[in-house]
Amino acid sequence: MNGSELVRGSFALAWRELLRFFRQRTRVVGAVMQPVLFWILFGAGLSGSFQSPDWAKDLEQPLTYQEYFFPGIAVLIVLFTAIFSTISIIEDRKEGFLQGVLAAPVPRSVIVLGKVIGGTTLAVIQAGLFLLVGPLLSFVGLSPGLQIDFSVTQALMAGLFLTLIAVELTALGFVIAWPMNSTQGYHAVMSVVLMPMWLVSGAFFPGDQGGWLSWVIRLNPLTYGISGLRRLLYAGQLPVSESLPSLSVSLTVTAVFTLLCFVLSVRLVARPTANNVT
Repeated sequence: MNGSELVRGSFALAWRELLRFFRQRTRVVGAVMQPVLFWILFGAGLSGSFQSPDWAKDLEQPLTYQEYFFPGIAVLIVLFTAIFSTISIIEDRKEGFLQGVLAAPVPRSVIVLGKVIGGTTLAVIQAGLFLLVGPLLSFVGLSPGLQIDFSVTQALMAGLFLTLIAVELTALGFVIAWPMNSTQGYHAVMSVVLMPMWLVSGAFFPGDQGGWLSWVIRLNPLTYGISGLRRLLYAGQLPVSESLPSLSVSLTVTAVFTLLCFVLSVRLVARPTANNVT
């Protein structure tokens, strides 16, 4: 199979994923509306008790909780989209579609590429639309302490970095979903792995309080995705600190973990197991 056929096969699966998503309107609502409600409700409820992290104490204007929480909600939208797009692996296996793809004369990496491309596209569209809300922050009464930079260059860089995070989380979801035989099992793993991974990434609360939790946050690969996106959205305004890694460190860790998840996904699909029987 040549490269063009590999691309066509991957994009055919990705297009199927896009069609399936937009035909199920509840998935659109669930992937976008729940994080937006979290942002509004938690932002309103926790704003009074929020203490700015160390890296924000020297800013000219105080950092509001809505501003702190904003990049984390964008990544949460990506995470939910990755969950919804990769859980379809289990459904495709039950319906027999996956067995048909496995029996086709194409490399099994086509399955990984198709799922990752489809999930990434959906995640970037939805999270990108949410990020467009950024310039409207000042119109809803939020503090203008940190103005989101939406210049063409900065928006492009933020979009590319968000795409990398989307590939990372979709590939991670693939790794989790592929060995699963039930959606219930996937939801259980989501509850004890994926959601806590987001919670201890510095998205929901700062990680500079010290103690064992700060080390958990630093060892979490998603922490660096949140940090990199935060720096790109608030370009040039945030200092480097232990709890807020530099953009280069954030990019390196995110890229390495993304590659690891993608390679592991390909190896899982290529390995002969009960789930790979054609």
